[in-house]
Amino acid sequence: MTGSTALAGLVLAGFEGTTPFSDELNRLNNLGVGGFIVFARNVQDPLQVHGLLAELHSMRATENLLFAVDQEGGRVARLREPLTVWPAMEKLGASADPELATLVGRALASELAALGFNVNFAPVLDVRCTDTTIAIGDRAISEQTAVVSSIGTALIKGIQSAGVMACAKHFPGHGKVAADSHYELPVSPLDEASWRADHLPPFSAAINSGVAAVMTAHVVYPGLNGRCAATLSPAIMTDILRGELGFQGVLFSDDLGMGAITDQGGIGEAAVAAIRAGVDGLLVCRHLDAVEEVVEALHRTADEDPKFATRCQQSLDRLAAAAGKHPPQPLTGDTLDGLLGCAEHQAISARLGALAQGLDPTLGHDDRSQAATRHSADKVPPQDQA
Repeated sequence: MTGSTALAGLVLAGFEGTTPFSDELNRLNNLGVGGFIVFARNVQDPLQVHGLLAELHSMRATENLLFAVDQEGGRVARLREPLTVWPAMEKLGASADPELATLVGRALASELAALGFNVNFAPVLDVRCTDTTIAIGDRAISEQTAVVSSIGTALIKGIQSAGVMACAKHFPGHGKVAADSHYELPVSPLDEASWRADHLPPFSAAINSGVAAVMTAHVVYPGLNGRCAATLSPAIMTDILRGELGFQGVLFSDDLGMGAITDQGGIGEAAVAAIRAGVDGLLVCRHLDAVEEVVEALHRTADEDPKFATRCQQSLDRLAAAAGKHPPQPLTGDTLDGLLGCAEHQAISARLGALAQGLDPTLGHDDRSQAATRHSADKVPPQDQA
């Protein structure tokens, strides 16, 4: 029977501090968590992050672990300068340039890979609506479904070409959801026909393009026969995502510590429900005691229910295979220094910024100022067009 240490492999854990030598990380490693997610609270500078991940990897050198980060660009970017700083992805959507999106994805992910990450929780494929929660906002590529599909798949291509797993999020989307799932459980008013027409296509395109991972949304979809958060819904995660769309990659939950989940019951109970629904990797982004509660609930349920133990093993196998296929490949020394924030990546970022403003990226600064003046007189500035 699957043991508690193995079941901890279903968890990607957040942690406090910037050093690997803490009691919390020692206990997480002893539990046997399947990987770690890094936040801004864990970051001092690139060399420190590089060393942190290297030490965590060395502590479990015989295991396939996942080292993840949310590095979308814009306001959701845990790593800042001297890495290349990227605009919010709505700017990339405004450019409507898939070739540029591939360059952005590859450049962004190559800097993550250089530090030792093998998972980037990006891109966001939620299609933005006028009343979509600000928690998504400019993280969304576009309000146009086709643009989200084309730019999103190009980003995925770029990210994965650098050896990093991309993660399409947040399935099945936050369309027309006004509430913020960080604090409460949103309910989508979309009927099935509207969802299929306007919000499903980017995820379907991502799956068809070979995206390595998908992340769930903590949103109730009554129109899809969902009676609870999609993260916990077999109808959405197994019947639609796995069955209908044929997704065979890794399915991550959004953070189980978010209010949308914890306000509905215990985090251990939610973890069990997520695994039953078809989720593989459980994000528990804060607090050691929450991780321990999750592992205990998984262990207790697996002991009582052999079918659940089998379901857990399927996910453990899928996570291990993905980590084995995407091993950390950090750079060192001058090679690392030469890549982070390099001139080539800065030029791509500058090109994106210029295109998003409707300027010719080949113009000099003076010419750009003149072009900007012309655009400011336009009735509908290019940067305001969908």
